[in-house]
Amino acid sequence: MVTVGLCAAALAATLTAPAQAHEPAKAPHWELKDGGTDARFRGLSAVSRDTAWVAGSKGAVLRTTDGGAKWRSVSPPGGADLEFRDIEAFDARRAVVLAIGEGEASRVLRTDDGGATWTESFRNTDTKAFYDCLTFFDRRHGLAMSDPVDGRFRILSTSDGGRSWKVLPSDSMPAAQDGEAGFAASGQCLVTSGPHDVWLATGGGARARVLHSSDRGLTWTATDTPIPAGDPARGVFALAFRDRAHGLAVGGDYRADQASPQAAALTPDGGRTWTSATQPPPAYRSGLTWLPHSRTAALAVGPTGTDLTTDGGRTWRTVDTGSYDTVDCTPDLGCWASGEKGRVARLER
Repeated sequence: MVTVGLCAAALAATLTAPAQAHEPAKAPHWELKDGGTDARFRGLSAVSRDTAWVAGSKGAVLRTTDGGAKWRSVSPPGGADLEFRDIEAFDARRAVVLAIGEGEASRVLRTDDGGATWTESFRNTDTKAFYDCLTFFDRRHGLAMSDPVDGRFRILSTSDGGRSWKVLPSDSMPAAQDGEAGFAASGQCLVTSGPHDVWLATGGGARARVLHSSDRGLTWTATDTPIPAGDPARGVFALAFRDRAHGLAVGGDYRADQASPQAAALTPDGGRTWTSATQPPPAYRSGLTWLPHSRTAALAVGPTGTDLTTDGGRTWRTVDTGSYDTVDCTPDLGCWASGEKGRVARLER
């Protein structure tokens, strides 16, 4: 573990180091992996440096087991009209994918054979519900979240790995603000750390908030963040927690012609308080992940670039200008990103 930790620290250091003129190839960089499609992949689940799943528009799901050299289309049959925005993979064979949309467009499907077959385990029948993200605590227990229904966010729960789902009671869910919702932009508006803690990111209302539950979604508290909201296009788009205390949030305004000041924040206490980054990313960011085995380094991605922090989210520096919607890293230092026009990449050292 010490060796891996040192590698993670070295990776973060070299990402911010100026490239040497005689050794340009040694700097870590995103290397595109051709998936053979132009789908937009907002759903990404990295299993290892070799194995990753992506899910996106046109019902597309791809899987690689060789580091992106080859991609296999494992899209659910008959799902070309589905809009996949989140995927959670347990290994190379088992994964759960979320389709978003109003009413029955919101669905959850699971595969146990690498995508050769899929089983629909949930189809939303409430016309007022719109599901945005899903997350898992472990291989059995997970949650999915919908925009507010009758004034409160709706939470689905599974205890069998996504094979069946039930709606949790909403009595303890704080009332939603007018216009408040989640953003189905990167599969990271609902995230977990450890066996019980989960956080939910919001925008669209007067204040961008983060909701927290320490009992797998049964009871919740809400906290304001300094990330600007007050508009349907603004708020917190992604969260990442490296443990149950230390978390990051990124977002902004997803409209390309609008500025996104204060687009990042951090918390040292599980989301009870949030502080603005002193040097935030320069534009809207939709995806976020901690670098593995690091207490201070994380990556944020968006349509205009990738930013790195090496001080726990206080300051961010742009290290790449390619367009990505979401990002995910694995314990063996496999970092992946995906986004528009079929873009999928792995961070190469």
